[in-house]
Amino acid sequence: MSNDNTVLRSGGQVLVDALRVNGVERAFCVPGESYLAVLDALHDVQDEIELIVCRQEGGAAYMAEAYGKLTGKPGICFVTRGPGATNASVGVHTAFQDSTPMILFIGQVARDQIEREAFQEVDYRRMFGQMAKWVVQIDDAARLPELLNQAFQRAISGRPGPVVVALPEDMLTDLVSVTDARAAQRVEAAPAPAALSALQDLLSKASKPLVIAGGGGWTAGAVADLRRFVSSQNLPLAASFRCQDLFDNTDPHYAGDLGLAAGPVLVDAVRQADLLLVIGARLGEMTTGGYALVDIPTPKQTLVHVHASAEEIGRVYQPTLGINAGPASFLDQAVALPAVRPQAFEDWTASLNRGYRGNFETPRSPGNVQMSEIIAWLNQSLPADSILTCGAGNYTGWVHRGYQHRTFRTLLGPTNGSMGYGVPAAVAAKLTCPQRTVVAFAGDGCFLMNGQELATAVHYDARLVVIVVNNGMYGTIRMHQERSYPGRVSGTELHNPDFAALARAYGLHGETVTHTEEFVGAFERCQASGKPALIEIQVDPEALTPRMTLSQIREKALASR
Repeated sequence: MSNDNTVLRSGGQVLVDALRVNGVERAFCVPGESYLAVLDALHDVQDEIELIVCRQEGGAAYMAEAYGKLTGKPGICFVTRGPGATNASVGVHTAFQDSTPMILFIGQVARDQIEREAFQEVDYRRMFGQMAKWVVQIDDAARLPELLNQAFQRAISGRPGPVVVALPEDMLTDLVSVTDARAAQRVEAAPAPAALSALQDLLSKASKPLVIAGGGGWTAGAVADLRRFVSSQNLPLAASFRCQDLFDNTDPHYAGDLGLAAGPVLVDAVRQADLLLVIGARLGEMTTGGYALVDIPTPKQTLVHVHASAEEIGRVYQPTLGINAGPASFLDQAVALPAVRPQAFEDWTASLNRGYRGNFETPRSPGNVQMSEIIAWLNQSLPADSILTCGAGNYTGWVHRGYQHRTFRTLLGPTNGSMGYGVPAAVAAKLTCPQRTVVAFAGDGCFLMNGQELATAVHYDARLVVIVVNNGMYGTIRMHQERSYPGRVSGTELHNPDFAALARAYGLHGETVTHTEEFVGAFERCQASGKPALIEIQVDPEALTPRMTLSQIREKALASR
């Protein structure tokens, strides 16, 4: 790092020094010739910045996103131009919809080759468009401190999200004399006193209030304040889609999560509520049941929407009271509000919690494996700070329905429903928190989208446990197919490898489970193996969802015709 503007540094060195200034401790990459100068500069700071070399840019970008989600600091990813950038775009989209701070650095063609469709050339401003908070190409090495500071600032401030920075390869070798910027500082709006008074007045008039917490920008302090606020006011709380770790799921105020596994009591409660206090969540499609639970644009419920980005307030739903504030700054003040009518909400809050607990009960599934029993055992046996990761697929219904998150940052799952996320996210989680148990869930289709990152887990001795739920199909799509075109199977069948043998080929410990009672022993052997591990659970294709079999879904669709 340099504050002496007489020292000459390459653009690559200036960039790496900016990472050091901003406290970057780990970066994820797939190497490319387009940013060799950055790789060379990273060679000199190996004791400060650990470079995790991945096997595919999608996996690298997912790891960076998971790191950002887990730590609240921007996840850093380096990829090469063209194919590297397009592969990495899946992680950028995930970071955007999940409101996760992330910076994707892309090596770019040399400046004198721009607009010739040079080898692997892409205009990243046009390519990423709405997929990122900001896209910039740095053509002048002297502007690196300025523009990199802006990249970090945008990634962490307001609604957090991804920033894309393109780096022409010849710019990275230019020698410049520049002064490093200071570390970027998070900027978070705070609630006005009048808004807090208005909130208190609305609470005093409510009979069936419901808090919905979600989105990005949360901290451990904000989560602690959320629990104190909810307990003091005696309010029921629901988590938005895949944000269950913002609140202790064993707390009597917890009403469940508004996602794919939402229970009927909670779904009905959203409709019945006369006050929705939404903190941090955008009220997206999953959380609102396809925008059906809350009327657009003016909800029948009194809506108080607290969000770090003013642009999100009123974007879909017109609130009665909009509060432009981040979760931490809002709850820091809200927790000090006197309790309004805590006794008046006693029955309402208790009924929603009973509904949440009742949602654990599921009928017996076809076949020899009961996923609900396996998840119940994990729920009772894993340490409270264990980190669970998942991608997308029907298998997540068992996880979200049966596992109770008790502490902050114990769930890493993409709210954009992206497949292939679980394994790379788990690698990033285990490298970031090596003392914590990390369990990745994947379906058979989900796993093979980024299963190659098992090699990364072995390379860096990330001792995670991967659970592959194998039913021989793209289960979610098959479910929708049976509902819309019953009995007409097309494009959803899978023929899979022996996943446990594949894991062993990578150097992991591998297990196969075909009966429920085999799981505990298999899991314990994985933990005792001293290496990353994988368990393939072979489930009956009929066991498509926690509540309905494949045949039941088909028969219901046929009967409705």
